[in-house]
Amino acid sequence: MLLSVFACSGKSTVKVDSGPFNAESSFEKANKLLDDKEYEQARALFLEIKNRDLTKKYAPLAQLRIADAYVKEGEPELAAAEFRKFLEIYPDHRYASYAQYQIAMIYFNQIESPERGYGGAEKALQEFEKLKKDFPRNPYRDLIDIRIEKCRNTIADYEFLVGEFYLKQDQYKAAIGRFETVLTKYPDYKKEENVLLDLGIAYRKSGDPEKAELYLNRLIEKYPNSRLRTAAQKELSSSKKKAAKK
Repeated sequence: MLLSVFACSGKSTVKVDSGPFNAESSFEKANKLLDDKEYEQARALFLEIKNRDLTKKYAPLAQLRIADAYVKEGEPELAAAEFRKFLEIYPDHRYASYAQYQIAMIYFNQIESPERGYGGAEKALQEFEKLKKDFPRNPYRDLIDIRIEKCRNTIADYEFLVGEFYLKQDQYKAAIGRFETVLTKYPDYKKEENVLLDLGIAYRKSGDPEKAELYLNRLIEKYPNSRLRTAAQKELSSSKKKAAKK
């Protein structure tokens, strides 16, 4: 969307006028520097445009391009800060939704990182939901819901894996807390049947056969063709035997 605005006119080198400050020609020159990966020089010129553009036509665009330059340079946190600055200064600008979308995407792109995946998904989810709330007519509507779903599944995956860790460590109360969080906050989780099985196991081992049967039966009824059905029935039988001994 911004390419047409940010594109340089022609291939000739633009010279800065020696007279009054020319925001348009300076903007073209700054974009050329950015294309040439001269990030520091480009940001310096964009900052000058932001401070000296009396028409206020190029100042907002210059602020966006400062943020874009940090993205291109591989400095996502600095980029996010500059996009936020744009939203603070120009909350009603026509490219405000672009800035908000870029913030969300900065964190969304961290999801594949093993060290930052969970944290990135949490932040991206917050920013995408903010985009939907603050800019309901944004041009990214077709993409947002797909990316929100990925964020939610990533967070649920993390909670489930932590729950499994606690279950293996015989820390049943902690495991139950994680599994129930997944079921409550992420009812559309793609691995719900796995959560139901592990929750049933955790409750059985913690000495609560009634709760164990509740979740194991839910798995069997909701997922009759699940590959986990046999395991759930076995756990259910063990749970009933334990309850009968009481």
